[in-house]
Amino acid sequence: MKIAVCPGSFDPVTNGHIDIIERASTMFDELIVGVFHNVNKKPLFTMQERVTLLAEATKHLKNVRVTSFHGLLNEYVKQQGSRIIVRGLRAMSDFEYEFQRALLLKHLDPEIETVFMMTSNEYSFLSSSGIRELANFQGEIKGLVPKCVEIAIKQKVQNKS
Repeated sequence: MKIAVCPGSFDPVTNGHIDIIERASTMFDELIVGVFHNVNKKPLFTMQERVTLLAEATKHLKNVRVTSFHGLLNEYVKQQGSRIIVRGLRAMSDFEYEFQRALLLKHLDPEIETVFMMTSNEYSFLSSSGIRELANFQGEIKGLVPKCVEIAIKQKVQNKS
């Protein structure tokens, strides 16, 4: 059984993330979407909220499982019975950053492979930070994030006011 892990902070999950998850789910028997806590970011959503939103946004994908984790990615991947990491790329700058991370993980564990997937053109401009900024200024996020995420973001932003 081929199991892959698609890690990220997903704060919030965008349609670009869903694009990568949907396409990767066709390549593997099981795709585990691992939500991790990035200590360098101040999240809009709690870890549990992100897991819940991702689970809702991917419920149509029967071989996708959403979990959360802390710690080293290579350890999490092994705990999940995998050795494959799926990373989405939007631009060359993403590639440079992700390539360095993949090499570091390869150094830590030579059995781990990283698969890079280009996002579809229609989502190449999307980023979670861009969505958060747009939402904070009451910009339109419809069509950029799954419907459940759109509703949750609007509630978060409204509660801040």
